[in-house]
Amino acid sequence: MLQLSDSSRLLIASGNAGKILEISALLKPLGIKSISASQFNLPEPEETGKTFAENSLIKAKFYGEKTKIVALADDSGLCIEAMNGEPGIHSARFAQKNFPEAFEKISKKIKENSRAYFICNLTLFDPEKNFSISFEGRVDGSLIFPPRGTKGFGYDPIFIKDGMTQTFGEIDPQEKDQISHRGEAFKKLINWLKA
Repeated sequence: MLQLSDSSRLLIASGNAGKILEISALLKPLGIKSISASQFNLPEPEETGKTFAENSLIKAKFYGEKTKIVALADDSGLCIEAMNGEPGIHSARFAQKNFPEAFEKISKKIKENSRAYFICNLTLFDPEKNFSISFEGRVDGSLIFPPRGTKGFGYDPIFIKDGMTQTFGEIDPQEKDQISHRGEAFKKLINWLKA
């Protein structure tokens, strides 16, 4: 069993600045100090898993074992029903850091208001105990074009959660943290830590 005290350090096993900011904000109320993996100048591990959970574990283990710090990895992505769940686990590779181009590619393949969902899998890995545990969150919605909003990152400007009228790119990050796929996964993680 993994135990984190209020003075614990937790390595965020990601090179994505947007994810690091979002995860750090979600961890802050717990009094846990988050450290970015980018401080260690490590290469990113090859994500060879077939699911979000497998890739999340690959990243958590890689960074945890290399740094000897308890690591938290996130693997997340956008799954579009009209594209058979793609880009899914390949969401980052599909965009190749050029999201406007990715939005254009998607808009050519699908119809307006196409159904989609975001998945986030979080894995905690303790290298000392060789212990890992995963938590998954999902949020359903639809896609909209052209993109709207500059407050989020990644695919946020084209995604509208069910029951909302604004994209994830138009709402404040604090509001997004409460209702997003990452927020849902974090609620499960926090409940587990508290228990």
